[in-house]
Amino acid sequence: MEKVVFQTTKRTVTGKQVRALRRQGILPAVLYGHNVEPIPLQMDAHNASLVLPRLTTSSLVTVMVDGKEYTALVREKQRDFIKNEYLHVDFQAVSLTEKIRAKVGIEVTGHSPAVKNYNAVIVTGLDELEVECFPQDLPERIVVDISVLENIGDSIYVRDIALSDKVEVLSDADEMIVVATAAEGEEVIGEEAAVQAEPELSVERGKKEKEEEEK
Repeated sequence: MEKVVFQTTKRTVTGKQVRALRRQGILPAVLYGHNVEPIPLQMDAHNASLVLPRLTTSSLVTVMVDGKEYTALVREKQRDFIKNEYLHVDFQAVSLTEKIRAKVGIEVTGHSPAVKNYNAVIVTGLDELEVECFPQDLPERIVVDISVLENIGDSIYVRDIALSDKVEVLSDADEMIVVATAAEGEEVIGEEAAVQAEPELSVERGKKEKEEEEK
């Protein structure tokens, strides 16, 4: 991902008065973290809204504060979904020479054959993993491909996730991320059982049709 830079200035307006800033097209923010006392910030709301949607809580960005550069993570994005606008952004300053612990979101991708062949339901157990690494090695997201879930009961666990050797996964290796389960009310039958069931179904259908004709 290309380098993302937020141009900001220090904010003197706080509390309920920040509403007035938003009406002026200004987005309030705060920077805190490594060797940084919390700094209230403000930036152009329109420019920020073009970038923020594609950033995750583990996205590394550059925050410029009155000409001074800080390397930071986008820790929180408060948003009004009704008005479709951002209300506030939290930046956490980090050091590129010190490891940090962070939670990285999981993105499920692909199509499970179990859904198509057995009407399975994909159930998610985790939506993020805790990892430790240097900020520059922090993945923005962890992609989990569910196309390997071929049968009912197939699962993907934390131990199945392969990341860079620069990233240590701290989450329990035995925790389940996703599993293919039978839909409620569905019976799981093998191929042989399905073949044996078809003639019985035909006989029952034949009986029903005969009864309707006699009526």
